Amino acid sequence: MTRWAMIADLERCVGCQTCTAACRHANATSPPVEWRKVLDIEAGAYPNVSRTFVPVGCQHCDDPPCVHACPSRATYRRDDGIVVMDYDLCIGCAYCEVACPYQARFKIDAPSFAFGDGAMQNEARREDPSRLGVAQKCTFCSDRVDFGLANGLTPGIDARATPACVNACIADALHFGDLDDPQSNVSRLLREQKHFRMHEELGTKPGFHYVYARADAPEAAPPPADEPAVAAGQIRSRGVEPVHQTHWDWKAAGNFMCGGAGAGLFAVAAAASLSGAPAGAAGFFGLALVALGLLLVLLKIGRPRRALNVLRQPQRSWMAREAWVAIPFFPLAVLALAWPRASLLIAAGLLALAFIVCQAMILYGAKGIPAWRERGIVPLMVATALTEGGGLVLAMLPALALLPFDMISRSAGDTITAAVLMLAGIRELTWRAYLHALATRGAPTRTLDVLQEIRTPMLMLGLVLPALAIAAGFLLDLAALPAFALGGFCAFAAGWLLKFILVTRAGYNQGFAIEHVPARGGGSVARGVQPGWSRATFQ
Repeated sequence: MTRWAMIADLERCVGCQTCTAACRHANATSPPVEWRKVLDIEAGAYPNVSRTFVPVGCQHCDDPPCVHACPSRATYRRDDGIVVMDYDLCIGCAYCEVACPYQARFKIDAPSFAFGDGAMQNEARREDPSRLGVAQKCTFCSDRVDFGLANGLTPGIDARATPACVNACIADALHFGDLDDPQSNVSRLLREQKHFRMHEELGTKPGFHYVYARADAPEAAPPPADEPAVAAGQIRSRGVEPVHQTHWDWKAAGNFMCGGAGAGLFAVAAAASLSGAPAGAAGFFGLALVALGLLLVLLKIGRPRRALNVLRQPQRSWMAREAWVAIPFFPLAVLALAWPRASLLIAAGLLALAFIVCQAMILYGAKGIPAWRERGIVPLMVATALTEGGGLVLAMLPALALLPFDMISRSAGDTITAAVLMLAGIRELTWRAYLHALATRGAPTRTLDVLQEIRTPMLMLGLVLPALAIAAGFLLDLAALPAFALGGFCAFAAGWLLKFILVTRAGYNQGFAIEHVPARGGGSVARGVQPGWSRATFQ
């Protein structure tokens, strides 16, 4: 077997960015896109200051999160370990971008040139329309590797078979070769040097290694137990600390808001109908919300005409599974509402629950966003969707009372009201557990700040106000319906607030980290840095 890998020598890299320029030239990327770039990390305080240049890009993982996320099979891993793209299959959903913990994915929706709107001659000739509206990434110059192998050349040794960034490196800091060959240049380097892989704790098994000292070099003493973690702004970390993801905007948030609430509304209405309450108006409104959420997704993706490609990979991608669940859900739900039968309502209700779980798992599968990959987000999203659904049923009670064919009895209304209050309490518990787990395991400080801002609003809007309004409804019989409706609307609105904030404001990415800072000119290796985090994951 062959496992192509790249090594960056942190002792040698001088931060000249020649590899970045070579990559841009070889692959004709647009100005905002850098498949290969070099970070400049300065840490410490005078006189103990360290400065390290760190080449980054696609890590070509053994277990790439982008491959698992991609619903269209546009991203795949070759047998030799190189992760590549098929631009003709990509729908431009940017799921791979939020799934990648290395910020190695790029999506450009319109042509971009070095000097504004006018393209230089070389840019016009090399512009590739197939890259617009879709994801793109480093390929380890797989075309050069394949050409070299076909012509008897050795990648990593012969320049014509070696990635452009490696060829261009003036300091001999980048190396490329076959890890499965014990005599290759990269295998020898890893035996002779101390090394690490970035964000290795995530289990992606990157094919990009960093060497930082001789194998016999002394390690740095562990930091004092009371030494605080380095926060954003305390070191020169521009472009290093976590930044907010850019492509999942309000339309993406709208899918989770409308889709989750709609599926939750249908599930609650279906459950209530089993005890004799009508589900017609509430059920159809739930379906309309789910349809609106899916429409927003269609408006968000870069290549909407390829939308059906979302169905290509249900065995891996939760986004594909969401689409597959939606296909039978709509006709079965309409049939169950038009011809109410317990078996149909149960089946449609279970599909609604499956849709909610798929949405929760879509976020959980985004490994590149710490706030989303926290496993507590799954019960939180499920509890939120069901609370939203129950809240909408309560909010609709005054309107339903005007429809003779859809009236809900007082006993059924009391049952739904109690269920909503219970669901709101469960959501508050899962919300608190989620925040605690996120702070305990470590997360971007900006993410924690954003979520902390809505902690009190979530408690008041999501639990206290619904409880007070519902209590007033039970005490004041004449005002029961409007009080229940107010309580239900508050419970529903809190869910939408949470989802909107999670996607559009708390979605900071992983950022970059180096587990070890190399010693320059002798001495011991220094402790690593992870700017912008509440705690370093390698401590």
